[in-house]
Amino acid sequence: MSAAPQAVAADPAQADERVARINPLRRFFSQPEAGAIAGAVAIWLAFALYGVSSTAFLSAKGFASYLEVAAQLGIIAVPVALLMIGGEFDLSIGSVIGACGMVTALLSAQFHWPLWLAILAALAVAVLIGFINGWLVIKTGLPSFIVTLGMLFMVRGATIGITKAYTGRTQIGGIKDLPGYDALVKIFAQKASIAGAQFSISVLWWILLVAGGTWLLLRTRFGNWIFGVGGNAPAARNVGVPVDRVKIILFIMTAVSAWLLSTIQVITFSGTDVLRGEQREFYAIIAAVIGGCLLTGGYGSVVGAAFGALIYGMIQQGVVYARIDANWVQFFLGSMLLIAVLVNRAIRARAMGGRK
Repeated sequence: MSAAPQAVAADPAQADERVARINPLRRFFSQPEAGAIAGAVAIWLAFALYGVSSTAFLSAKGFASYLEVAAQLGIIAVPVALLMIGGEFDLSIGSVIGACGMVTALLSAQFHWPLWLAILAALAVAVLIGFINGWLVIKTGLPSFIVTLGMLFMVRGATIGITKAYTGRTQIGGIKDLPGYDALVKIFAQKASIAGAQFSISVLWWILLVAGGTWLLLRTRFGNWIFGVGGNAPAARNVGVPVDRVKIILFIMTAVSAWLLSTIQVITFSGTDVLRGEQREFYAIIAAVIGGCLLTGGYGSVVGAAFGALIYGMIQQGVVYARIDANWVQFFLGSMLLIAVLVNRAIRARAMGGRK
């Protein structure tokens, strides 16, 4: 009798794909945002259990408070995640927040421009900074880390110098007394009362950006270009992807998100200062990394970045509700964020069968 024919060895990638179809849990944890979602659930449970004697964290007001903090970060984390998937960084975004807010305040309060026109002028400044960042990265070939780090100091220094030259101060207030302010509150600073808590409209802006960013990344040709540019720019260029244009657009998007956040803050607080947005760029990158974005580009998730921002919001407000000594807050924030990244990596490694 002849021997039974031996089965042909299956391709490992196809085998993994079949296993993922069979095992929904493994399929879930193979997604870039899985670790951030798991981390957010774990952190919420930790604060909920730790503060069991106080229901503040679990109340509607507690939910509204950390959701608003998350939204403020999430608004800039979405385009930062897209840019990182495209293989680049933007360290200037924090200083652009301060610059755009100051442009709005200076032109409206100091030079008596209509408030809406001052906001549009700030938008133009943001677009220009984003374009310059992208253009310099492309034309010089320098790492975006270096280019945008230089832009961070240039923009912040110019913001401080120009503001002090015209006002002698580093803060400008009184925006709420300007014509048109009440109408802009409805767009950028409205609050809705739900279950006795005040939910900021910034949360709605955040949700819209997450939905739009996810659609752009996963359902459009431009999204495919982003993955291609971040994964292998020369190969993407060889198949007709406009690599330079994609990168410039992504840099403009991060700058515009900084403008949006600055406008929300100016209208909400009826003023601004030159250091508004300081270190926001690092928190946005942390949120994107927690959300599954690789530092090398070509991989990541907008939804993951959103959950990364939510983790930050829960940590920042959770330590308040848990009544932890304020001297340990920064240490606690840093360690929790690091743990979330490590958990994200470990879960993905296990789900992918240990493959790097």
